[in-house]
Amino acid sequence: MRNLLLTLSYCGKNLHGWQIQDNAVTVQEVFQEALFQIIHERPDIKGCSRTDSGVHANMYCVSMKIEHPITNDHLMLAMNRYLPDDVAVTSVIDVPDDFHARYSCRGKEYVYKVWNSRVRNPFLQELALHYRYDMDIEALNHEAQAFVGSHDFTSFCTLDKREKGDFTRTVKYFRVERDGDLVTFTVAADGFLYNMVRIMVGTLLAIGQGRKPYGSLAGIIETESRKAAGPTAPACGLYLNKVFYDFDINE
Repeated sequence: MRNLLLTLSYCGKNLHGWQIQDNAVTVQEVFQEALFQIIHERPDIKGCSRTDSGVHANMYCVSMKIEHPITNDHLMLAMNRYLPDDVAVTSVIDVPDDFHARYSCRGKEYVYKVWNSRVRNPFLQELALHYRYDMDIEALNHEAQAFVGSHDFTSFCTLDKREKGDFTRTVKYFRVERDGDLVTFTVAADGFLYNMVRIMVGTLLAIGQGRKPYGSLAGIIETESRKAAGPTAPACGLYLNKVFYDFDINE
């Protein structure tokens, strides 16, 4: 029995997130079907997190235990033969028996992409948010530093029917940067709540538009109220960019 860690990248435009759903095509579904074509088994697959419909991943991690003798390199190539064009396996490595893609994770980095121009970019349709308003990148980057550190991020979480738990998370860094008309919001933390990054971005955009004042972000965090924050930014601009473990996957 081998415990394997597979890294994936995928475009979420036509996918309904990671987790299997009824009447919707998901990443987990196409991954499991491709794997079955190769090893004729359905092992228990552990994903590093959930992603919503329309969200993309530059790096998504899956762990699983199999007995099949296929080499890691051949498994990667075979998976990419059977997977749809919008999903790819980028690496396969052996990991210790107790490794778990989700529970061994030490943190994640997300990127949110905004095409900041009066004219849309047809090559970024459903791959970035088209945003026509002026953006003061320096001011927004300064405002975003209020997120850094350990806080209760209830204000930046979409609440569902589940009982509220500990909503404290530690944000390691948050950067707002421009490259031509492309603006990227990059945030890393030890964990994220449901829709947390999209609400963070939506709140910063609301501040940039003057719908909320500059300097208000720390107070919004302190309220621990979703109503105090801004709207949830659309899913199209969000990418799971990196997953952190106790070792470098690329080594």
